Amino acid sequence: MIIATFNANSLRSRLDVVLPWLEANQPDVLAIQETKVQDVDFPLDAIDDAGYRVVFRGQKKYNGVAILSKEPVTNVLAHLPQDTTDQARFLKAKVGPVTILNTYVPQGMAVDSDKFEYKLNWFRWLREYIDKNHTPDEPLLWLGDLNVARTEIDVHDPKRLWGHVCYCQPVQDALENVMDWGLTDVFRNFYPDEPDHYTFWDYRAINALAQNRGWRLDYLMATAKLADTCKRCWIDKEPRGWNKPSDHTFLVAEFEIA
Repeated sequence: MIIATFNANSLRSRLDVVLPWLEANQPDVLAIQETKVQDVDFPLDAIDDAGYRVVFRGQKKYNGVAILSKEPVTNVLAHLPQDTTDQARFLKAKVGPVTILNTYVPQGMAVDSDKFEYKLNWFRWLREYIDKNHTPDEPLLWLGDLNVARTEIDVHDPKRLWGHVCYCQPVQDALENVMDWGLTDVFRNFYPDEPDHYTFWDYRAINALAQNRGWRLDYLMATAKLADTCKRCWIDKEPRGWNKPSDHTFLVAEFEIA
């Protein structure tokens, strides 16, 4: 089973990236964040024509999550129960034996802001939710844009950028607290100490992609039962250089699941 995650930064604006990528790579599942489209305007026909079922939760201009699958999707939950803001940031579904938690974690704006407090709370709520509803013995995959660079090798200029809302001790601790439940950073199983592997390159930074000045903000976090079946995991950097790309690119893993 090939499972991928991608922050589209507007799905309708990025269909010319998503659809060719699906055709070329044929993943079994693609989780998308930042669809930025209200449900009534979701591009269902285009996804159906590509051969995928889809579940989604969106809102106008902001946030939004979707799960595309070749196989039936069941056990859908479209909100994190403790989050009363009604933001479209969480989508849970089951595909085959795998439970998928697709999340678009808040960015945080500034460390002294209410939005940063919301970000930290969001991680805490997620940990509480999986504590209550799942066990580490399940084949569970938490994925998406988590808006955290875990360590100094996950950002291009760690000294200068330390203290950023996506690269500071509070968010790293919040992420690790969720992982401590029993989740493994699948990409780092294959590239444990290698720097310069990124999934996001800021539009505003001149020549960021060409000079590989990026961040690793997108993750596939698997329980041990699922991580043990992973044959390979990779960042597909090429679509970031296509016409009108997202500022993120695709993170992909192949699991050997019967």
